[in-house]
Amino acid sequence: MALAGFALDSLIEIGASTVVIWELSGTGEERQRRGLRLIGCAFAALAVYLLVQSTVVLATGYHPHHSVPGIIWTAITAVVMFALAAGKARIGRALGNPVLRTEGRVTLIDGLLAVAVLVGLGLNALLGWWWADPLAGYVLVGYAIREVRGAPHPEVDQDACRRSQA
Repeated sequence: MALAGFALDSLIEIGASTVVIWELSGTGEERQRRGLRLIGCAFAALAVYLLVQSTVVLATGYHPHHSVPGIIWTAITAVVMFALAAGKARIGRALGNPVLRTEGRVTLIDGLLAVAVLVGLGLNALLGWWWADPLAGYVLVGYAIREVRGAPHPEVDQDACRRSQA
């Protein structure tokens, strides 16, 4: 279940990266505002998904099986995501581009999620602590909510978020 959640987060990361490419291909404050709004919606969607998934896992007492290849892949992914996040933040600052800096935070969240999944998978595989992964998910929910609140343009249009999630 943790790996499936991570796969969904990776789709959000791909979507946010697509928004950055779209935003960088044009100019204008409205385009930046729309890009930031879409990335903010991605953070909100991730927070909702993790909250629901973690609650369902804890409430049902679901005991996932472990996967050594999944653990290895998640560890590699975490390292790559942190490197990408640092690069995006650095280039975003150099260009003075708030959309790219914000997307760098999305990538950072993806790296943090990879680490949380890795810790949860590891604790489950080594100690049988099936509940470690959903607890780590709650920590990430708090971080994602903080990012939504701290976005450069906090006036996120809720209707735009709903349309982008549909």
